[in-house]
Amino acid sequence: MKSLYYIHLFFALFLLSCSSENKPITEEEHNTESTYFPSINSDVWETKSISDLNWNANELQPLLDYLEEKNSKSFIILHDGKLVVEHYMNDHNSIKSWYWASAGKTLTTATAGIAQDQSFLDINAKVSDYLGTGWTSATIEKENLISTKNLLSMSSGLDDSLGDEVTPENLQYIADANSRWAYHNVYVKTQDVVAAATGQNWDTYFSENLKDKIGMSGQWISLNNLSVYWSNTRSMARFGLLMYANGTWDETQIISEAFLNEATNTSQNINEAYGYLWWLNGKSSYRLPQSQLEFNGTLIPNAPDDMYAALGKNDQKIYIVPSKKLVIIRMGNAADSENFALSSFDSELWAKINALIE
Repeated sequence: MKSLYYIHLFFALFLLSCSSENKPITEEEHNTESTYFPSINSDVWETKSISDLNWNANELQPLLDYLEEKNSKSFIILHDGKLVVEHYMNDHNSIKSWYWASAGKTLTTATAGIAQDQSFLDINAKVSDYLGTGWTSATIEKENLISTKNLLSMSSGLDDSLGDEVTPENLQYIADANSRWAYHNVYVKTQDVVAAATGQNWDTYFSENLKDKIGMSGQWISLNNLSVYWSNTRSMARFGLLMYANGTWDETQIISEAFLNEATNTSQNINEAYGYLWWLNGKSSYRLPQSQLEFNGTLIPNAPDDMYAALGKNDQKIYIVPSKKLVIIRMGNAADSENFALSSFDSELWAKINALIE
């Protein structure tokens, strides 16, 4: 009887083992196991060829010609972390820096997430808990409605028509927090919140907890009382790769996946296509800077629905597409006319990208 028992036990364990071995690997598990990360101490970056991916090689040159024609300076495509396309044009190269503009807002998001992960702050707490009262011109009652989450989701309710400066005189009440979405430079007060909460200079905390941990270059440069990030193109790609990998870098969790899940999903009930300073594709409607209009349809109809993006003035772009394992970077001057975030260039560029990858 004992022998029969052990035979049954062995058979059951064998079936369990087979079941485990044949279990389909989820996209998330695949990313964890196979995503490539360049060293933080070297700019050497492994590559992957277009032929390896069975992409349409004949469509690469038309894409690059289009980018050069549209005032681009650099363009990168990563597939699961490896470089597939890297091209520089219009008197730019791999070591020159360029500005991220509002695409750099997402660096503020990431750093705030790290500070929350480390229990320095709570984005749901009111801003005045960290900065004290009087950081706006609103009454204390109205000012105390504004949380750091409102800054990150552009739902502070402060007047967006008073210029770029974020002095109290320019931060005036127009509606209660959470009742109005408006693209506003007040988001930069998040950097002051992080500095106050951590007891460190913003740049120091950012560098030690994000920039240095993924091998980025670059620096914050003050323009019109706002900090704008400048770096080479690969540094922007490194940040995009960190996001693609759910906040990990070579098995080290830099930002919690839980925070990034919030950051890259709809953050309020007014603009479906906006997370925490990230633009979200695949939603049923969206709103744009300097407007209170709601537009039906997705942000970039010919881009994958699961894509989310950092969009900066004059067509600075970080596109992240988990379903296709892609991170795509574009830096340069405005493709056509000046713009704040989304432009017609997005859909035109995606038509060229689709011709290459599909």
